[in-house]
Amino acid sequence: MGITAVDGDAVDDGEPGRSRSRDLLLLAGICLSAMLLVNAFVARPFTVPSGSMEDTLRPGDRLIANQLAYAFGDPQRGDVVVFDGTGSFLPEPAEPAGFWDGLRSLGRELGLAPAGNTVYVKRVIGVGGDRVTSTGPGGRITVNGVPIDESSYLAPGDEPSSVAFDVVVPAGKLWVMGDHRRASRDSRDHLGEAGGGFVPESRVIGRADWVVYPVAHWSSLDRPSAFAATAGTGGHGDQR
Repeated sequence: MGITAVDGDAVDDGEPGRSRSRDLLLLAGICLSAMLLVNAFVARPFTVPSGSMEDTLRPGDRLIANQLAYAFGDPQRGDVVVFDGTGSFLPEPAEPAGFWDGLRSLGRELGLAPAGNTVYVKRVIGVGGDRVTSTGPGGRITVNGVPIDESSYLAPGDEPSSVAFDVVVPAGKLWVMGDHRRASRDSRDHLGEAGGGFVPESRVIGRADWVVYPVAHWSSLDRPSAFAATAGTGGHGDQR
């Protein structure tokens, strides 16, 4: 079968199966490109690696991080965020990233490779300008002097903190903690280190908005009302 002329125009009367194959490949390419763009810039999937956020998040839960959540605002008290702990929970690498490191990083950004062991998910307790305190066992967490009722999300049997602390969160940084306080290595565990336990907002990948797998755990991760009482007390957490 070749090229024939119809009213002076050349048309391809080649094999129909080959044309359909091209169309399918084009469609697959468009779908893949759209998926990569969504993963890179809009909604990125992550798998919860540990029990530090139980019972809000369980090990193996698949969540979606909204990467546009802070495009026009800052993280707020009570948000559950996914972030890269390099430079805060983990030291900066001693050697500059090589070619393969960069390729793996690109794969993670596009959602083609696992997030790696530098990515964490925690709840924001304090934002830039906040004073966050705990008296230790038996006491509540306070933010700018306001006691926070965390009973709606703390793991059953956990208390707010077994460690006493009194910190002021620097501008552009966050104080984060896991909901399963007894099983969470969070800002409290890095108090004596160079970063002071504070996570730079620039390292936040996105806000964890939905649990999508397994089906039995489907839920939205709404900001708890416990932090409403801190409105007007200072810090950029008062911005809306």
